[in-house]
Amino acid sequence: MENANTNKIEKEKIVAEKLNGRFAMIGFIAFVGAYLTTGQIIPGFV
Repeated sequence: MENANTNKIEKEKIVAEKLNGRFAMIGFIAFVGAYLTTGQIIPGFV
Protein backbone atom coordinates (compact mmCIF):
# COMPACT_ATOMS: atom_id res chain seq x y z
CA MET A 1 0.00 0.00 0.00
CA GLU A 2 2.80 2.40 0.82
CA ASN A 3 4.49 1.66 -2.50
CA ALA A 4 1.39 2.81 -4.42
CA ASN A 5 1.27 6.00 -2.35
CA THR A 6 4.96 6.65 -2.99
CA ASN A 7 4.48 6.21 -6.75
CA LYS A 8 1.58 8.70 -6.68
CA ILE A 9 3.69 11.28 -4.86
CA GLU A 10 6.59 10.79 -7.27
CA LYS A 11 4.28 11.21 -10.25
CA GLU A 12 2.87 14.43 -8.76
CA LYS A 13 6.42 15.75 -8.29
CA ILE A 14 7.29 14.97 -11.91
CA VAL A 15 4.14 16.73 -13.16
CA ALA A 16 4.85 19.74 -10.93
CA GLU A 17 8.43 20.01 -12.17
CA LYS A 18 7.36 19.80 -15.81
CA LEU A 19 4.75 22.50 -15.25
CA ASN A 20 7.29 24.67 -13.44
CA GLY A 21 9.75 24.28 -16.31
CA ARG A 22 7.14 25.18 -18.90
CA PHE A 23 6.14 28.33 -17.01
CA ALA A 24 9.82 29.26 -16.69
CA MET A 25 10.28 28.88 -20.45
CA ILE A 26 7.19 31.03 -21.11
CA GLY A 27 8.53 33.69 -18.73
CA PHE A 28 11.94 33.68 -20.40
CA ILE A 29 10.37 34.05 -23.85
CA ALA A 30 8.23 36.93 -22.54
CA PHE A 31 11.37 38.55 -21.09
CA VAL A 32 13.25 38.28 -24.38
CA GLY A 33 10.23 39.55 -26.34
CA ALA A 34 9.83 42.55 -24.05
CA TYR A 35 13.53 43.35 -24.31
CA LEU A 36 13.56 43.08 -28.11
CA THR A 37 10.47 45.25 -28.55
CA THR A 38 11.27 47.96 -25.98
CA GLY A 39 15.03 47.77 -25.51
CA GLN A 40 14.55 47.88 -21.73
CA ILE A 41 15.18 45.12 -19.22
CA ILE A 42 12.03 46.07 -17.27
CA PRO A 43 9.65 48.05 -19.49
CA GLY A 44 8.31 51.16 -17.75
CA PHE A 45 11.38 51.77 -15.60
CA VAL A 46 14.29 53.98 -16.60
